[in-house]
Amino acid sequence: MQSERNIRRRFRLYGRVQGVGLRYRAYYSARSYGVTGYVKNLSDGSVEMELQAPEECIDKMFLSIEKGTFIRIDNVEVKDIPVKDDEGEFRVAE
Repeated sequence: MQSERNIRRRFRLYGRVQGVGLRYRAYYSARSYGVTGYVKNLSDGSVEMELQAPEECIDKMFLSIEKGTFIRIDNVEVKDIPVKDDEGEFRVAE
């Protein structure tokens, strides 16, 4: 099935996204939906995530993050990038 195929997307999130639990919400949501990749704070106050899974799982994970208390995402940049076949987990990067 086409919908079962993994894709990988890089997200850059702007708004009130640091210091509000977004990275840990992303971590637990990724585990729930079987998404691999990482999330990290950037020095400009934004957050970067690379998410890899079937598209439906990525969409569900992202919606879960948006619903987080105190999190306010004002702008999102999204770019499709190559899949990493050897990746097996989701991590919070420093």
